[in-house]
Amino acid sequence: QVQLVESGGGLVQAGGSLRLSCAASGRNWGSYNMGWFRQAPGKEREFVAAITWSGGITYYADSVKGRFTISRDNAQNTVYLQMNSLKPEDTAVYYCAAPVRVSSWSADYWGKGTLVTVSS
Repeated sequence: QVQLVESGGGLVQAGGSLRLSCAASGRNWGSYNMGWFRQAPGKEREFVAAITWSGGITYYADSVKGRFTISRDNAQNTVYLQMNSLKPEDTAVYYCAAPVRVSSWSADYWGKGTLVTVSS
């Protein structure tokens, strides 16, 4: 069992930045690929970014590539999502997830989410 708690969401103007954090706890979390997903109003949840357990490999959705950066600090039990050059279309509830299966962009454990609102 893994527990995930997101924080850092809020209201920001287009072009601005936010950093999301995901505090993880539970057995073996440090050995899991971790990821971020998002769900915009009226849309399905979609993959945003993922990072391997060692932090050596990262994956990004095309829509955020070059603007978002995922990282992790296993000593602090935390995964981060640095979001720069935010656009109104980035508005969504952002969820932390583990373990992320790269083959299907799915996961077993989810946080409750943090809302990001980008105004134009």
